[in-house]
Amino acid sequence: MAKKSMEPLVIASKAKGVLKKAGCNTAGDAFEALNGYVYWLLEQAAKRAKSNGRKTVRGHDFMAN
Repeated sequence: MAKKSMEPLVIASKAKGVLKKAGCNTAGDAFEALNGYVYWLLEQAAKRAKSNGRKTVRGHDFMAN
């Protein structure tokens, strides 16, 4: 994915809490990378829905083959 400004989709404080509970620290770039991954997942799910003739994204559209 090209480096561009993307609106945050991940609540960093909540994600950080999950990682902290798992005994991990977070680097400064972790949430930017996670946000990029979420955008990619959404794009892939939309492509899968469209390829199946749907406009509605369903849970199974997020599953990798």
